[in-house]
Amino acid sequence: MPQALIMVVYIVLIGVMMYFLAIKPQRKQQREQQALMDSLEKGDYVLTTSGFYGVIIDITEDDVIVEFGNNKNCRISMQKKAIAQVEKPEA
Repeated sequence: MPQALIMVVYIVLIGVMMYFLAIKPQRKQQREQQALMDSLEKGDYVLTTSGFYGVIIDITEDDVIVEFGNNKNCRISMQKKAIAQVEKPEA
């Protein structure tokens, strides 16, 4: 009987360790990414996951239109999830 109790304790400890080492940090990262997506505004400078810098021209619920470089004709529609970093313009 004591061996079965020890096995149960080990299984519970492994489960708790998995929560603190894998699940909790992933949830924190998801909350930070969601906060970043919620803070997007027109005129923000962004870095996309593909490494391009641009300025947000328009925002919809799931997508943004980003203008790249000085060429006003280079506007691309992309998902909000494709934005890695946001820099607010200085007032």
